[in-house]
Amino acid sequence: MENSLTPRQTDVINFIEEYQLEYGGSPTLKEIRKHLSVNSDNSVLKHLKALVKKGYIEKDDTPRGIKLLDSVRKKLQAATISVPVLGFIPAGGPVAMEEYVDDTISFDLNELKHPQDCFCLRVTGDSMINVGIFEGDLVLADAKLVPKTGDIVVALVDGGNTVKTYVKGKDATYLRAENPAYEDIYPEEQLQVQGVVIKLIRDYF
Repeated sequence: MENSLTPRQTDVINFIEEYQLEYGGSPTLKEIRKHLSVNSDNSVLKHLKALVKKGYIEKDDTPRGIKLLDSVRKKLQAATISVPVLGFIPAGGPVAMEEYVDDTISFDLNELKHPQDCFCLRVTGDSMINVGIFEGDLVLADAKLVPKTGDIVVALVDGGNTVKTYVKGKDATYLRAENPAYEDIYPEEQLQVQGVVIKLIRDYF
């Protein structure tokens, strides 16, 4: 077929798509050349001309010269979901009851493995500053994930929510603070992990 792609052309188009999704623009010839591990711009241009001819990409007058791919545009316009920002999470687990919801944040559905089980919580205190989590930050957590040692989690301890590092030791499971000014938490009763943190959101303004 005239419009079928060679393995090399497929590699190029996949790289361009991934680059556009991550950076919102197209890679330079140098970046494509580096990805392909070739020494000549002519090698890259040959593949790009073939992709233009086959209708997979369009050239434009921008410095990087490649328009957003239709596949990228569709993914960027994908359906979103509103995730609740909870002021408090009760003992039963994350629930989007009106009295607990402070706000909502929209995420692309394809960003989240379990979109209906995700929630956000605003961080208070500075017990996690050594891993770059500061007071006022929002953490996005997935209530369906099973925590592993080293995961940052949202947990219920003594009637309050806390964000800490989860550690499952040989003799005990505990929550580790990432600030030497704070002690680790060894719950007297069963530890209730309410979600594994999958993303940090910071408002600089």
